[in-house]
Amino acid sequence: MSDSAQNRNGVIVQMVAAFSAKAKVLQSGPLKQCSGLAHNGKTATMKYLHTMVRVNNLDESLGFYCEKLGLNELKRYDNDTGRFTLVFLAAPGDEEAQVELTHNWDAEEYDEGRNFGHLAYAVDDIYATCQQLLDAGVTINRPPRDGRMAFVRSPDNISIELLQNGDALAPAEPWASMENVGHW
Repeated sequence: MSDSAQNRNGVIVQMVAAFSAKAKVLQSGPLKQCSGLAHNGKTATMKYLHTMVRVNNLDESLGFYCEKLGLNELKRYDNDTGRFTLVFLAAPGDEEAQVELTHNWDAEEYDEGRNFGHLAYAVDDIYATCQQLLDAGVTINRPPRDGRMAFVRSPDNISIELLQNGDALAPAEPWASMENVGHW
């Protein structure tokens, strides 16, 4: 990829080159290898998906993220029942690292960082991952009742969404009957 890429609005994006330069500096020393999650004796794969940010004015936010910052809209999901819209954005050429803009249709004031939502990771086995976290003393705030999605919180109260990679698993106990704990 070149140092700059051009999106559909003609905005020049130079973020990739800047991030690449910073990454080389940040990786100058040895990196700490974390033990990570293990299922059946082998390290499980985990993939970063997106960061969610709540927005008050979707059009204004899209103007900033797309027209000014140069991100591209990848997909959009309107949920009439839940009264919200999700818009997924990414830098040109880096569609796997996404920002999810969440617009709740009913007005709400976001203060004290409430506009930041969560980090999201795809996991190979949502049930095994949640069980390992539970065994390690982590509270499962939103259990994977549906075989698809769970939420936990970091020690700093950052909400982390875990999503089953591929199709949802069949509902299974004890997860199917577990209640939410706290907020997520």
